[in-house]
Amino acid sequence: MVNEPSVDALVRKLGTEEEPISRYELCVVAAKRTRQIIEQMQSTGTLELPGKQKEIVLACREIMSGKVKCARD
Repeated sequence: MVNEPSVDALVRKLGTEEEPISRYELCVVAAKRTRQIIEQMQSTGTLELPGKQKEIVLACREIMSGKVKCARD
């Protein structure tokens, strides 16, 4: 379970005042980035992330730091 950053903080980070995102959209973005991280690890032969953190935690931290954005059609 991801406790830090919080779900509410991640929702606020991805959305805007004018167009907030839903928790579902956050889940989709985080899952997609997690799959990308796993694919990158498999292609490079990496077995573990630094600090033995989980891929989903890294994805959430990237969202919070602004490295991952939510693209809307």
